[in-house]
Parts: sequence; structure tokens; C-alpha cells
Amino acid sequence: MLKLESTALIVIDMQTKLWNVMHEKEQLLENTQKLLKGAQLLGIPIVLTEQNPDGLGPTIPELKQLIPQVNPLPKFCFSCFQDESFARAILGLNRKQLLVCGIESHICVYQTAMDLLNQGFEVQIIADAVSSRAARNREITLMRMQSEGARLTTVEMLLFELLQTARSPQFRELSRIIK
Repeated sequence: MLKLESTALIVIDMQTKLWNVMHEKEQLLENTQKLLKGAQLLGIPIVLTEQNPDGLGPTIPELKQLIPQVNPLPKFCFSCFQDESFARAILGLNRKQLLVCGIESHICVYQTAMDLLNQGFEVQIIADAVSSRAARNREITLMRMQSEGARLTTVEMLLFELLQTARSPQFRELSRIIK
């Protein structure tokens, strides 16, 4: 079970030049927007990365405007955890349950998830908030990550799992976000 005090969200490389070629990018955008709004409502720390920002551009404005207080961590390694600033940021949060979303699922998301698992984190891949250029790459990667020990979840599933009860003061607002 996810616990609010143990959970953090990692948003990987949702950048302008990558975004335009993603499979089902409209659904990816909608789900990621819900995720970011819900994470903020519940007080979940968010770590944002950008792969080679000079080459691939910044985080898409539709997402960045929702989290203006989160400074993106630039990186060049495909695995975020191979970047020292990312590793420091994650370790500094002192959270063991990491929710992972982003692009591309078969490269940066996959390699990051594998490194996080090897470091002893509980990794949950948000299946409806990851994508690749080709649907097949995403499908195979989800299966592979799951077989390697990552758990699969969805935006709505994880947000309500963290909320735990309809008596929560955030229930109404979270319900509005999801709809």
C-alpha cells in the first residue's frame, strides 16, 4: 500500500521535442495533468527531469505551468539515477515508494526504474502516464519492468490509494480533478 509520508513522484523528460512524437500524447497529457494536480493536493514531493534540455527543449508548458515551483533537473544519462543531482534529490527526500511517469518508457523511464529498484526503492510505474514513440515499445517495457520487480499502477488508482478514505478533506477536490 502506498503511504503519503513514504511516496514521491518522478516526472521524466516530458519535453517539447520529444512530446510531439509520442504515442497517444493527448491521453498522456490529460493523465499527467491529473497526476500533478493530485500529487500537489496530497502534498507529494515532485522531482522533474529534463534530458539534454538544450537539445530537447524544456518541459511542455501544459505541465510546467502546473508545477512552477519545481525546478527541472537537467541530465544527460538515460537513467536519472546516474545523474548526481537527481540521486541527491531522491535520497534527500527520504521516501521509499517512488511513482514514476514520463517519456520515453523504453529508454529513460526503464533505465531509471531499474536503477531505483537496484537501490532498494519500491517503484511503481504509472502505466497511463508513460509513453514512447511506438506503442509496442511501451507495451514491452511495461511487461519487462513488471517482471523486474516494478509495480504497475494508474493515475486514478494511485491517487485514491494515497487518499484512503472518502472522509478525507481532499476527497471532493480529488474527485473533481479525476473527472
